Amino acid sequence: MSTSTTTAAELARATPASRDRYVDLLRVASLGAVILGHWLMAVVIVGPDGAVRATNALAVLPWLQPLTWLLQVMPVFFVVGGFGHATALASGERRGATYADFVRSRAGRLLRPTAVFVGVWLALALVIEALGHDRGVLTIATRVVAQPLWFVGVYLGVIALAPTMLRLHRRLGRRAAAVPAALGVAAGTVDLCRFGGDVPYVGFLNVALVWLAVHQLGFFYADGSLRRGGRRLAFALAGGGLAATLALTVYGPYPISMVGMPGERVSNMSPPTFALFTHAIWLTGLVLLLRRPVTRWLRRPRVWPAVIAANGFAMTAFLWHLTAMFAATALTVGLGAVQPAVGSPAWWLLRPPWLVLLTLLTVGLVAIFQRADRPNPRSAAPTASTGVRRPAVLPTVAAAVGAALCVLGVLGISAVGFGGLLAGRTATLVVLPITPLWSAALLTAGAGVLRATRPRSPGP
Repeated sequence: MSTSTTTAAELARATPASRDRYVDLLRVASLGAVILGHWLMAVVIVGPDGAVRATNALAVLPWLQPLTWLLQVMPVFFVVGGFGHATALASGERRGATYADFVRSRAGRLLRPTAVFVGVWLALALVIEALGHDRGVLTIATRVVAQPLWFVGVYLGVIALAPTMLRLHRRLGRRAAAVPAALGVAAGTVDLCRFGGDVPYVGFLNVALVWLAVHQLGFFYADGSLRRGGRRLAFALAGGGLAATLALTVYGPYPISMVGMPGERVSNMSPPTFALFTHAIWLTGLVLLLRRPVTRWLRRPRVWPAVIAANGFAMTAFLWHLTAMFAATALTVGLGAVQPAVGSPAWWLLRPPWLVLLTLLTVGLVAIFQRADRPNPRSAAPTASTGVRRPAVLPTVAAAVGAALCVLGVLGISAVGFGGLLAGRTATLVVLPITPLWSAALLTAGAGVLRATRPRSPGP
């Protein structure tokens, strides 16, 4: 722990004045908000007959669903991702890096901790099923713990498309706002086909359209457009996005909640809707409004090192936070602890100690698995002078294929989970039947293809 603290302090002292510290805070804060939201919303209920089921506290307490307009901050992570990708691509261009270098480097930061998580949980699920303990809380855990991986899968796809989207942004210049606008209109059109025409499967197009549109907003932050717009633009985005989201959810076919609710026919997240796009616009405006005061706060000597340290383990915490929750749930159920009704005074009183327990368990898991969250210098984009030159088209195609395989593998694991390995359990990813092992094989193959794009070291 002392080594990590020292490293964070050293990095803090070496931080150049030009660095946008606010972006680093937004990255870790958005993941932290998702973790907190999951811990507050996810509820495992044990019935009088001993049957165990999972639900969402917001489904039991629907009057709390408007809070998701503040807690559903995953769009902020994609906006920050757009900024980070634009910055990384510009830096790579100066050093002669290729498309394959960019994809391999950025995807590697996600794939290393994800691969460790998948490998550990596949082994755990296999042991649980082989020993005959695949029941109750453990059944729910092996099937649900992988669901947050949808974010990793979608983000990997966005990484693969980022260079193309940035070139389009630059080429259009002052008309670049047409790109997220067109993507947003396309997402709305998809919803019209989905809700009005009942067209099957069309909604899944919004997985690309909505998240690419949100990611595109980060390019405007990177080139200074959003900051130059000042508070007037920030208020326009926040007010316009909020008004649109309110109209769509009150008068349109969209639910109030910005997260999926059990039993609801429509979810704003799976697949994403036009309402989620307008929600992302209002969050972007809110982020811009908070930028100046928060940036001043980040200059404090104790704050900035903490942000740097948190960024070092944020992805590991995100991957393992549900593992901590299910471990705590299995412990309390195993001890026969009486669970108060959701929304009762006793339930509310238990929230703070429950969050403390989950935090401590997650800290322990982070301490074990944090090493996989550290950058691998070997995957960094090389300069144009390193390695043996090969035809550019080959590593480019290989990187695109590798990224696609990783996307399918990670999304497959998110959909099917880890349970039922021996029983041959399957799920459907859009139209593809998948199993945990097939999904893991796709992920492994994709990572191998990406690794193969690394330039060979020159001979003596």
